[in-house]
Amino acid sequence: MGRLKEVLTNSIKGISIAGFRFPMTIVSLLAAASIIFRLIAINGTLPLMLQKLIFTFVVGAVLGMAVQFAVERFHKFSERRILIYGVAVLLLAGYFLILLPAPEISAEITVRSLVAVFALICMVLWVPPYESEVDFNLVALVHFKSVFTSLLYSGVLSAGIAAIIGTVDILLFNVDQDTYAYAMTVIWVLFAPVYYLSLLPRFNGKSEADQSMMEHASSYPKFLDILVSKIAIPLISAYTLVLIAYFLKIVFTRTWPSGQVGPMVLVYSIAGLLIFILSSLLENRFALFYRKVFPKILIPVVIMQLISVGIRLNSYGVTESRYYVALFGVFSIIAGVLLSFNSVSKNGRIALLAAAFAIISIIPPVDAFTVSRHSQINRIESILEKEGMLIDGKIIKKEDASEYTKIETTSILYYLERSSSLKYIDWLPEDFKIYHDMKPTFGFEPTYPAYTGGDQRYIYVSLDGQQPLPVSGYDVLLNAFIGRYMNEKEMVDRDFEFDGKTYGLKVDRISNDEVRVSILDSSGVELVGTGLNEFAQGLVGETTVTKEALSPNEMSFDVIENGYKLKIIFQNISYTSGSGTDSGMDYGFYVLFATPK
Repeated sequence: MGRLKEVLTNSIKGISIAGFRFPMTIVSLLAAASIIFRLIAINGTLPLMLQKLIFTFVVGAVLGMAVQFAVERFHKFSERRILIYGVAVLLLAGYFLILLPAPEISAEITVRSLVAVFALICMVLWVPPYESEVDFNLVALVHFKSVFTSLLYSGVLSAGIAAIIGTVDILLFNVDQDTYAYAMTVIWVLFAPVYYLSLLPRFNGKSEADQSMMEHASSYPKFLDILVSKIAIPLISAYTLVLIAYFLKIVFTRTWPSGQVGPMVLVYSIAGLLIFILSSLLENRFALFYRKVFPKILIPVVIMQLISVGIRLNSYGVTESRYYVALFGVFSIIAGVLLSFNSVSKNGRIALLAAAFAIISIIPPVDAFTVSRHSQINRIESILEKEGMLIDGKIIKKEDASEYTKIETTSILYYLERSSSLKYIDWLPEDFKIYHDMKPTFGFEPTYPAYTGGDQRYIYVSLDGQQPLPVSGYDVLLNAFIGRYMNEKEMVDRDFEFDGKTYGLKVDRISNDEVRVSILDSSGVELVGTGLNEFAQGLVGETTVTKEALSPNEMSFDVIENGYKLKIIFQNISYTSGSGTDSGMDYGFYVLFATPK
């Protein structure tokens, strides 16, 4: 009990000290929490202005940490503490002013902000040991331990608070469901980061108290020693052997890797560098062997990754993800060289290098988004010019364009639309929207590749839900769906009334491909009916592409029998070819019915 009291006392004391030590960070966290509280209260979508403020305060929290460590490290800064914090506030205000005119929080804004935060985190790690007696590896260890401890305590606290709230709700009185959200916000937005800050010592402090806290915080836990030496290093070594075997396979088969190896090597590099830094304070044979071998192995493995990325870039151009994979590959090679020839005491250069690469990737004109945009625009222009659809900066409609042109044009335009980059294409109509303007501009609908495997094709055809449905001349509109795996209880048969008479809609699955739709009178006699497969096969044809946003006219057909009219408008058709048990068609459709006039 005494030990628990001591832990709680030290925790509260540490949190209060952190509040005074990191004022900009604490204020940003409080502001972010208040906005989240408002979101919980209104129980709706967060307004755009509040989204921008959330981004600003997140950046401000990390910027506040970097500024505080700079003030503690450099004596000249400490003497001008207020001025330094004033400059940081101005920088943050500048960031907010950049966000202010943005019409939305786009993917570009999100990525740029996250990369800026990553660069600031690198500076948080690099500043304290810069030209000081403090070891970078110790600083990294302290942050790693503090993050882990804070997450552990916050996780336990979350589980406990949730259990208490749930028990009160069940046994005593009803608790507002928002109570959970408020509690989790307090724990994860306020308690977790503030407790993490409270565990960080003054790395450059000279007082006895600072030195004592630094010594305690930088002790290497036994469990972490075992985790790194006996578990992580053997696992990363085994993974390395797999990659080397794959590399040898490439050498012998002369078949270069494509896209799949990039993400695997990316994860390998990140994990390997993290383990390298954590093992730099250990002197057992596992750690020594790993530090000696890993940097040298990393270089050829990453070269293999860059070849893979190069193949993708040559085929499909630059995108943000490929840009960052390639950039991290270059960073990994440089890091491998530095770690191979420098002592572990120089590991701080890796953090500085990472920050530099991160900043380069968000500064135009060499940033990820500008480079990707130019690459994809050049690529679509090249494709359209070869197809004869782009001449002297003007689009020429071509309904019978090749499937490759249709698929690639759709894919590139969709990518540029997601990144808000269509406005940079001069030859596109103003306010161009793929689903509405594709056919009027290019002569064909948006076209997507179909997944094929073995002797099977997987095709999906769908209706453009934005266009009005033609219902003139019909009395009743019904909605239906029938899939290959539906049982009898799930079938869509139903009765309906019109003009005082009762009719029945009957949908029969004849085979995996064929479905018959009928309208019956009150005695069960068919008045009008039709099969769906013949028309559906005409839509699917021999194509290997997915078709979306087709017009109602393209997706419908009519049947007339004895004066009764039946119109089928397909919402979607899912088709699997081949002779397997999963082959066949699923149909979603509207049924329009009219009686004789």
